[in-house]
Amino acid sequence: MLAVDLWILNRPAHRPTFPRALAWSLTWILLAGGFAALLYFRRGREISIQFTAAYLVEFSLSVDNLFIFLLLFRSFRVPPELQPKVLSWGILGALVMRAAFILLGIELMRMFHWVLYLFGAFLIISGIRLFRHHKLGMEDVEKNPLLRWFRRWIPVTEDYEGEKFLVRRQGLYATPLALVLFIVETTDLLLATDSIPAALAITRNPFIVYASNAFAVLGLRSLFFVLAGMMEIFEYLHFGLAVVLIFIGAKMIAADYYPIPTGLTLAIVAGVLLLSVVASIIHPGHEI
Repeated sequence: MLAVDLWILNRPAHRPTFPRALAWSLTWILLAGGFAALLYFRRGREISIQFTAAYLVEFSLSVDNLFIFLLLFRSFRVPPELQPKVLSWGILGALVMRAAFILLGIELMRMFHWVLYLFGAFLIISGIRLFRHHKLGMEDVEKNPLLRWFRRWIPVTEDYEGEKFLVRRQGLYATPLALVLFIVETTDLLLATDSIPAALAITRNPFIVYASNAFAVLGLRSLFFVLAGMMEIFEYLHFGLAVVLIFIGAKMIAADYYPIPTGLTLAIVAGVLLLSVVASIIHPGHEI
């Protein structure tokens, strides 16, 4: 599926039309649903529910990430035909980083049980911060210390050089496309610190955690072009995600004393996200 998404659908590199992007976004969602059905018949109801709950959380967080990507592309004036390339490399980086985070997180939880409470507290704090700072502005991007470090130590050309990330100009120069990719990768690294603990709060099965992440990330490129013109519809998604993160963090902390069934977790997560989407449609906000 990764090969199809990145190297077949995107050849030659181009910005897909809205109908094409919508069709492929629905295809990835249906494939995730088919995978959940396959798990149900092969591994049982509990594993299938775990995957579905984790996928819903990861998919919603991935949709939220698109706000940031859209802001970056607009701020750096990335040409439309170059946006799929940045997203493709961003997806590859995300899959590698999340695999490392999952293995590290599971091993830490196995060796040190108190890490469970640390992850739970981190999710609650992340949810509270999302409540308070639900909009990201360009000034937040410029404050990124890694971005300042990049510009200090690596010279950047004034204009884009086609699809090139690096060019030679009396030395090696990075292009603005490399700068945007760098921000996308570092942003996804930071966002993984939310998504991985959230999935681990639902299940500690590394296969299920990674599969839910992979399905959520794989359709991100197509979904970006679907939502690029209608981001304002999801004004209240941030608040729904904040509630989900706080709930899952509390579930993680209370797991040893008041375990919440996975089916109930799935119902609560789906209900909160559905309410936030419905509220966004009924009371649309302002465009980014």
